[in-house]
Amino acid sequence: MEPLLARSVRLEDDGVHILDRRNFPFERVWVRCGTVGEVAKAIEDMVTQSSGPYFAALYGMVLAAREVRGLPRDEARAALDRAGRLLVETRRTNNHLRKAVAAVLAGVDADDDVEAGALRGALAGDERYRARSRRLGEFTAARLPDEGAVLTHCWADLYLTETVTAAQDLGKRLRFVCTETRPYLQGARLTAETLGEMGVDTTLVTDGMGAAVMSTGDVDVLLTAADRVTMDGHVVNKVGTLGLAIAAREFDVPFLAMVQAPDRLAPTAADVPIEYRPGDDVLHTLGRRTATERARGRYPAFDVTPPRFVTEVVTDRGAYAPHELADYYVGDVHD
Repeated sequence: MEPLLARSVRLEDDGVHILDRRNFPFERVWVRCGTVGEVAKAIEDMVTQSSGPYFAALYGMVLAAREVRGLPRDEARAALDRAGRLLVETRRTNNHLRKAVAAVLAGVDADDDVEAGALRGALAGDERYRARSRRLGEFTAARLPDEGAVLTHCWADLYLTETVTAAQDLGKRLRFVCTETRPYLQGARLTAETLGEMGVDTTLVTDGMGAAVMSTGDVDVLLTAADRVTMDGHVVNKVGTLGLAIAAREFDVPFLAMVQAPDRLAPTAADVPIEYRPGDDVLHTLGRRTATERARGRYPAFDVTPPRFVTEVVTDRGAYAPHELADYYVGDVHD
């Protein structure tokens, strides 16, 4: 059975329904968003994470198209551009939101009916993302050992499920070690839960244990997704990835970073905006204050791992050394 997180956003007649990941798996609540503005707020408030914002943006744009039903085409198209900018600005570090908006607008531009075109573009974007994630998972599984332990950090959804499925199809016997991933505990709640659903041997460690676990020789590979990979090989991912990558290099553990494609609009790390979330988030855990009142919080949501700490970047076209990422686009005009 497909894990729940792999289908956590649904378009319905009354709006977009998004599985609330903030208290998953303890509570399984769906948040209904009736407007594109409500979808944007849900993404910004971390109702959905990982691959979820991509699908929420796709179907949020369909809601935007519904909202402009009956307007002259030029006015409707301008309103959709504004809706797209609103969605993209909710989480600026990951470029999948931009791609989701572009997929829907391409459908709109190819159809006389704005609403029908938006839906067609969203469905095409949905299928394309799933197909590319499937290929990415297959290429990644092929790089993993036949038996061994994989350490990961803040990783759930399609990249995870497709990799595990492909590894299982190859008969590989893998164990996973997940960091808890503060402050939202995505690893403890989302990654570990999804792996458990898939029947994978899963061990949870705290964020501070990664280097110690690698130092014992009990980890065969460090594997994470990436929110963005620059053309010069910098890996932008959930904060904490950098420290794990440095430790992996010290202890001769290969680090594989997964992304569908390197971003041609980000030649270097300087071209990627790093999102800072409210510092108050690190003072609380699942709604309860866990820090002294005497401290203030600081929360860069992502960090940047230089290419010298990255063994390979795995894409939907295979694995590349960080300095070879330009080869991904050889002979191809699409991303």
